[in-house]
Amino acid sequence: MKKFLLQFFTWWNGQTLGTRFHTWRKGQRVGEDEFGNVYYQGGTDSEGRTRRWVIYNGYSEASMVPPGWHGWLHHKVDTPPTEEDYTPREWQKPHKPNLTGTPAAYRPRGSVLAKEGRPRVTGDYDAWTPS
Repeated sequence: MKKFLLQFFTWWNGQTLGTRFHTWRKGQRVGEDEFGNVYYQGGTDSEGRTRRWVIYNGYSEASMVPPGWHGWLHHKVDTPPTEEDYTPREWQKPHKPNLTGTPAAYRPRGSVLAKEGRPRVTGDYDAWTPS
């Protein structure tokens, strides 16, 4: 019951009832990424291309889509990452989502939210005054 109410009243948590119905009618499952997001295709869009979409695992956050799937979703490549034989280079880092607004967000030195606080003023700054 909770899942039904979430799908009925929220658009940011997984999929809505409309997306579930469209996926049931026209969707063909293409694959799943390491975050649990599921990718589908089916039907055609306004430009005559095959329509592609993702159903997020949890909150709908676009930064949770890895680069390979992003290229497939936006028709940059024709083959989904599940059908490719790709191995990342040793210098490539694993994909990380955007952490802005979370406790794990980057807080530079001097930020009000940083743990160490602001650095002390050194006296090498002169405020501008109009003359």
